[in-house]
Amino acid sequence: MSEDALSLRGAQQEVDQWIQTLGVRYFDPLTNLAQLVEEVGEVARVLSRTEGEQSYKAGQTPGDLADELADVLFVTICLANQSGIDLETALTRNLEKKTLRDARRHRDNPKLQNP
Repeated sequence: MSEDALSLRGAQQEVDQWIQTLGVRYFDPLTNLAQLVEEVGEVARVLSRTEGEQSYKAGQTPGDLADELADVLFVTICLANQSGIDLETALTRNLEKKTLRDARRHRDNPKLQNP
């Protein structure tokens, strides 16, 4: 993988190449869903111990949030690839939807105002 920043489309191609050469094949979608949930749980573990009220057990090493988020992204890309989804297009459409739907919603939410 190059050290230059990857576009989402480029990341999808890199993951596909990795799967084809090292991963043998994609896991089925339900297995990938289970993997995604597992990886999100690992993100939750790191955050609950670094930002939340939980502490690490004796001898337990802190997790690497960046690595765990990358694992989530990897599995998400696998699911997109095997479903024929272009994540760049999907994200662009999703941001457009959110912009139209939430143009004032968060700004007008008193819960989000500075104290």
